[in-house]
Parts: sequence; C-alpha cells; structure tokens
Amino acid sequence: MPRGEFKVLVINPGSTSTKIAVYSNEIPALVRTIVHSEADLAPFQGRPVLDQIPFRKAAIEDELRGAGFKRRTHLHAVVGRGGLLRPVPSGVYAVTETMLDELRLAPFGEHASNLGAFLAKAIADEANVEAFVVDPVSVDELCDKARISGSALVPRRSLSHALNTKAVARRYARERGRPYEELRLVIAHLGSGVSVSAHEGGRMIDVNLAGQEGPFSTERSGGLQLLGVVELCFSGLYTQREVWDAFIREGGIYSYLGTKDLSEVESRIVAGDDRAALIFDAMAYQIAKEIGAMATVLEGRVDALIITGGMAHSRRLISQLRIAAGWIAPFVVYPGEDELEALAKGALRVLRGEEKARELGSEAIRTPVHLVPAD
Repeated sequence: MPRGEFKVLVINPGSTSTKIAVYSNEIPALVRTIVHSEADLAPFQGRPVLDQIPFRKAAIEDELRGAGFKRRTHLHAVVGRGGLLRPVPSGVYAVTETMLDELRLAPFGEHASNLGAFLAKAIADEANVEAFVVDPVSVDELCDKARISGSALVPRRSLSHALNTKAVARRYARERGRPYEELRLVIAHLGSGVSVSAHEGGRMIDVNLAGQEGPFSTERSGGLQLLGVVELCFSGLYTQREVWDAFIREGGIYSYLGTKDLSEVESRIVAGDDRAALIFDAMAYQIAKEIGAMATVLEGRVDALIITGGMAHSRRLISQLRIAAGWIAPFVVYPGEDELEALAKGALRVLRGEEKARELGSEAIRTPVHLVPAD
C-alpha cells in the first residue's frame, strides 16, 4: 500500500457557493467557501447549470492563487461532489467521459452538484492527476423488497445523503474496531431533508427518498397522503412549479411557521409558542417513527442508531429522539456533516490502494427520471 503524504483538492459546488479544501492526508491545509452573489449568478438564470463551469473554475483558481497554492506541483488528486447520476453502488468513481456525457444529458435532473465532476476533471487534467467523485446522492443498494413501491406505475428509487451517511458508518466502524461490513446500523441524516437508512453487510439496503417519503424537515414535506396531493395538483389553483416548491422548498416546518431556522423555532418554544412546540415535536415524532421502521428492516438486531446532519446539533431534538428511539440500540450522535472531509477520505482510500476506483458502465440512459436531490 502506498505511503507518504498525499494532497487532495476537494470541490463541493452548491447552488450559491462553492466549497473547496486542500487536504494533506487527513489534515485540511486550506478550507474556503466561495460565495456566489445574485449578481454573479444572474447571467446564468434560465440556462443549464453546466454553463457555470468556466465561472466556477475561475473562482476556484482565484481562491487557490490568493492562498499561494500551486496545484500543478502539489496535487495528487482532485475530488468533486457526485451529481445526479444513474443508480450506482457506493464507492469512489473515476471521472470518465461516460460520466460527463451522462451529466451533460442530465436524465435525472439538473443540480449544482452536477458541476462537481466537471470542475474536478478540468483542474485534475491541468495538474496531470486523477479526478474522482465519491458516494453521489444516487447511491442505490436497496434490497429487492425495498424496490417495490405499491404501484407498478411508480418504481421506488434511492436518493439520499449517501456521502455523509456512508462516512459516519465508516467512522463508527473504525472507532469500534469492527469492519463496516459486519455491522447492522440505522443511520438518520437530519438536514434540509431527512434520510433514514438501514445498513447491513456494508450496504444501505433501505432508505426513504428524502423530501418525498418519510419525515418532514425544515423545508420539505416528506411523505404526504396521496389523494390529498392529487386533489391539490388538479385543483387548478397551482402550477406544477408552485406545487413542487410548496412541497420541496416551502414545506415542512416552513409551511407551518414561516421559517427554516430550527434555532428560531426553538427560541419561539422557549418564549411560550405552543404551535411552534407542536410542529417541532411532530417532526421529531415522524423521524422517530422512520427510525423504528428501519429497525424492523434489520429485524430488531441493530448494533447502533446513529444520528447525524445539521439538525443533530439541536439538543431538544436529540433528547426527544433518544427517548423515543434510544431503546432500539446504542445511541450515537455525530452532529453536522463534513462533506469536504468525506470526499477527501474517499480519494485517499484510492490513492493508498485501500479501495479501487469504480467506473460507470457505458450503457446508455434512455428514460429521463427527474428526481429531487437529497440535499
């Protein structure tokens, strides 16, 4: 196994920012968040997200140059956040022309994360190193039973916070001195969307489609009663875009309380706002129910229940989940999500020979399926 110091450039594009980091092995030597203002992004309104590649690449280069970093002589790999790709197993993927062609066609939808592979490849080529993505949101390891939705017209798909979920699974396994493949885990990622997953044999064998199934979150409605949604869609009161926004960007806590800030909700509760308390408690209730459901997937034999994501910083939420679901298994909290670190560690596993990079197959994707990104 190769030893020594490896330097990895990490790129995580979001809708209004690009986060970058340079890791020297597991140590971040440089971490930056490049904020893109409305004026910066105005020329790209109504255009494909990939039109932003030159703009984002230049912003990254300016930031690296300002920090005195010379990528051509320093880098061993560049890794970007994985975008909306076809369903794939978990792992580190080499950025190939097949992957880039698929992201250009965007059969699974457009999202800022689709930029990650292009930005990584462009900079990696100039530095003469490899480019990777790690555990994209389209990681699909569902068992066969989990693929059955209840209607042959609507296949059940996997779209989740796979990057952070897999990272905390590996972290827990490492801290316990056990292989991830030997553990049976329930992991709840609590962010702007909620993904609760069951892990067995090193695979994520079931997970709710964040935002469309399972618990509501600060801005996503989660699973709704079907006929009520159908009636709303055909009421003539809303366009398709308005319905989409109502459930994906303006649902959940926001639809009830007019804020997406969980700390503000908790402040209202402390001030005596009974409705804020009810909505908060209902969200915790739904998350706990989904955790219980995933425990049944593992037949009640669960080595650990892991809570992660941004909302895991909330003591009130963690306290309620501990009471409601902590009896299932040892209760572990890893608050927040460090996507930059997770991406860097994926690239390092390949550079050290601990894992072999995968490649997308060359088969064509024919049927567009527009999904909502998990985060």
